[in-house]
Amino acid sequence: MGAAGSKLEKALGDQFPEGERYFGLENFGNTCYCNSVLQALYFCVPFREQLLDYYSSNKNGADAEDNLLTCLADLFTQISSQKKKTGVIAPKRFVQRLKKQNELFRSYMHQDAHEFLNFLLNELVDILEKEAQNAKNEAETSSPPEKIANGPKNPQANGVKKEPLVTWVHKNFQGILTNETRCLRCETVTARDETFFDLSLDIEQNSSITSCLKNFSSTETLNAEDKFFCDKCCSLQEAQKRMKIKKPPHILVIHLKRFKYIEQLGRYKKLSYRVVFPLELKLSNTVEDADSEYSLFAVVVHVGSGPNHGHYVSLVKSHNHWLFFDDENVEMIDESAVQTFFGSAQEYSSNTDHGYILFYERLASENKS
Repeated sequence: MGAAGSKLEKALGDQFPEGERYFGLENFGNTCYCNSVLQALYFCVPFREQLLDYYSSNKNGADAEDNLLTCLADLFTQISSQKKKTGVIAPKRFVQRLKKQNELFRSYMHQDAHEFLNFLLNELVDILEKEAQNAKNEAETSSPPEKIANGPKNPQANGVKKEPLVTWVHKNFQGILTNETRCLRCETVTARDETFFDLSLDIEQNSSITSCLKNFSSTETLNAEDKFFCDKCCSLQEAQKRMKIKKPPHILVIHLKRFKYIEQLGRYKKLSYRVVFPLELKLSNTVEDADSEYSLFAVVVHVGSGPNHGHYVSLVKSHNHWLFFDDENVEMIDESAVQTFFGSAQEYSSNTDHGYILFYERLASENKS
């Protein structure tokens, strides 16, 4: 292991980024799904920085109970504060907490990296929201009693909608989709907004992220048994529906739906389709305002021919170098190697390493938070 680390240091030489750490993560039997996502999140710099800030401002609460947020903050702090530049760390505390928290990740079965990412981000949000609520309750109970004697303690309880808390997880990953439905009889457009932490895209053979995004936002006609109930017409009507990205996130996470349920087979099948993902991505057709430009900084790759077995690795861009993380092993790769993970143009190919989750960071300077 030490040899691999020193090899990486030699490869980077005096270009080794100041203060950066490149550490492999030990695999506890089947935890590559977790390791690959953790590496992508560690190199999501705004997220990492906010997590390290969280750790430093909360480390005094040593008596506080462990949760996934404290375990993740502890792991990232452990990596970033290593004396050595490279090596291997065992994310034991984090994995134990994950298995304790969710029985889905307890077995030694092959797990899904996307399910893990989704669970983790939502769990972090829940913990931050609970902490904010507890802090608010404490502040309210410690405020002078005469101020709250005449009238409700919580003025928002009187029919005013409480604004949801926006955590730093939201600020990094949350975008807003708008679901527009246009009645074909009265032309009324009904729009419904929904938030997302990642976009799950259907894929086709020999396609690209841009074409998958176009399909995601294409217009669908609702007719026959799928008719839409129009409030203005007060009846079921034919309608046109489409999804648009109303507010693009700072970190755009794209999940390629490579595992498809095939009814004739009665099981899931892995789609090894070739889907080109560019290093620079423009979100144009889906967004209401000007183009949003993004730069690719991490890819979680599924290695294997089927959905129930295989392996996960990650590719990460750090300080203009691309690195390949495979559990304990870390090595430098050339930027041109990224395209070998697009997928296979033929159905049966010896190449089973396919991009599965893509992480893009928004380049627009006005969006830097």
